[in-house]
Amino acid sequence: MSIVSRVARNPIGYIILAVVLLIVIFSTFSIVPETRQAVIVRFGEPVRIVNRFEPGEQFGSGSAGLMAHIPFAERVVWIDRRIQNVEMERQQVLSTDQLRLQVDAFARYRIVDPLQMYISARTEDRVSAALRPILASSLRNELGRRPFAALLSPERGQVMDNIQESLNLAARQYGAEIVDVRIKRADLPEGQPLDSAYTRMRSAREQEALTIEAQGAKQAQIIRAEADAEAARTYAEAYGADPDFYDFYRAMESYRTTFGIDRNNENQGESSIIMSPYNEYLRQFRGQR
Repeated sequence: MSIVSRVARNPIGYIILAVVLLIVIFSTFSIVPETRQAVIVRFGEPVRIVNRFEPGEQFGSGSAGLMAHIPFAERVVWIDRRIQNVEMERQQVLSTDQLRLQVDAFARYRIVDPLQMYISARTEDRVSAALRPILASSLRNELGRRPFAALLSPERGQVMDNIQESLNLAARQYGAEIVDVRIKRADLPEGQPLDSAYTRMRSAREQEALTIEAQGAKQAQIIRAEADAEAARTYAEAYGADPDFYDFYRAMESYRTTFGIDRNNENQGESSIIMSPYNEYLRQFRGQR
């Protein structure tokens, strides 16, 4: 009897058999994508890991692809290999200068030990839920030791590194590694605290400007004094080399100052000076000694 005849005589039985075979095949084989790690669990106990994340491993060089496992006895727990975010709810932090800050932050992590993650948390959502309060606590502890100005200076990078290090200690028990920690916003509450902070910042900047201006004036006086000393030394050398020329030069400078040749202000009034042509002060105009 041919196979066709047998199927025709008992089609329901063969359909059930085909369905069972398909179920067994789909329960035996799974496709592991590049973006996931697979933990094989046999009767509730993890037995092996497929496509585990390895630091420095190039994309596509893992064990992703077709995977076989014992049907009905083993199940697959999927764990993401990609970097994930954990958002922290807005926290109020008191800085060392007694400012209450409203802080928003987030952390980025990756599961590097899927076996430890499965044993301690079972799912990635539980890892995020466990890390969220730890991030908030680390943030409050770190910012509570620093003034508000530290968040506006290069010291902010050190603050982030300290929070990341503290958070990493807790993340290791969940098989996770903290990749980065960032503060999105750190604002003062609206109202009097914010206005007071702006006033203090403005006063500090004005004081800094006055200090810079005073230093500039001091430096200008030093430069001017050095220039006057250099000019006096040059005049002395010129007088020693040619007393007549030095006397003539000094007389010309005196005339320039007295008669107001260099005055550029048009609002200044004009004045007249009446002197005898034989006045000793004008002797350089007469060519007399």
